[in-house]
Amino acid sequence: MPEPLVLTSNAGAVRTLSLNRPAALNSFTTELHGELMAALDLAADDPEVRCVVLTGAGRAFCAGQDLADPSVAPDPTPGAAPKDLGHVISTWYAPLVARLRSMPVPVVAAVNGVAAGAGANIALCCDLVVAARSASFIQAFTKIGLVPDTGGTWLLPRLVGSARALGIAMLGDKLPAEEAARIGLIWQCVEDAALANTAAALALKLAGMPTRALVATRQAMAAAQDMDLDTALAEEARIQREMGNAGDYREGVEAFRAKRAPQFKDR
Repeated sequence: MPEPLVLTSNAGAVRTLSLNRPAALNSFTTELHGELMAALDLAADDPEVRCVVLTGAGRAFCAGQDLADPSVAPDPTPGAAPKDLGHVISTWYAPLVARLRSMPVPVVAAVNGVAAGAGANIALCCDLVVAARSASFIQAFTKIGLVPDTGGTWLLPRLVGSARALGIAMLGDKLPAEEAARIGLIWQCVEDAALANTAAALALKLAGMPTRALVATRQAMAAAQDMDLDTALAEEARIQREMGNAGDYREGVEAFRAKRAPQFKDR
C-alpha cells in the first residue's frame, strides 16, 4: 500500500498536515491535491480540531506544481494541443485556496524549506506563516512564461504593496525567509532547529483562543480591503453583534472579571 501523500498527526486540539512527496520537494500532482483537500475537509469537519498546521516532509515545504504531472506536462508531439492550464487552476488550485481561506479554524504554515510557485502562495494563504531561516519563497512563474496563480496576484500586493509585489513576481528571484519576514510577507522567521517547536507553540496558543472570533477576524480583514471606511465600520458592527451573542464573549468577560483563564468552546 503506497504511503499517504499527506501525513496527519494530532497534538491536543492541533492537527498537523505534512505534504509527503519529499523526493519531489512536495510538488503538486493531482493525487496530492486530492489528498490535501480531503485532509483539510476532515479537519474542518472535526469539532475537536481548533487549529491546523500545514508543513512539508523532508527538506522542502512545497516546490509548486510538478511539471512532469500529466495534467500540465506539454505534449512534445508535433501539432499536439496545448494543455489547458486554466482548467488545472479552476479544478485544483482555486478550490484549494478557497478551502484554506474558509477553514473554520486558524491555519499556520510552518515553512521548513523552499516554497516556490504555487507552494509559496499556498503558504501565504494560511493565516500565519512561520519559516525556518534556511527557507525561501520564490514566485517562479515568469521563469516558465506564466503569471502568479494560486491567489498570488491577490495576496502579494495586499501583503507587501504593489511595488514589492511586482518586483517579487516579475523577477522571480529567491526571497530568503528573513527578508520575507522583514518586509511583512510572513509573520516570523526562526532558526531551523526552532521551527517545529515555534509552530507547535503558536498553534497551541491559537487553539486555546476563541476560534470563531479568530476566523471572523480573518474574514473581516480580507473583506475590508475592498471597502471604504464607512462600509468597513458597518461591517464591524454587524460582526461584533454576532460575536457578542456567542458563548465565547460571555466566557471571556466572566474569566476576565474572575481573573481566571478562559475556556473558549465556540467553533
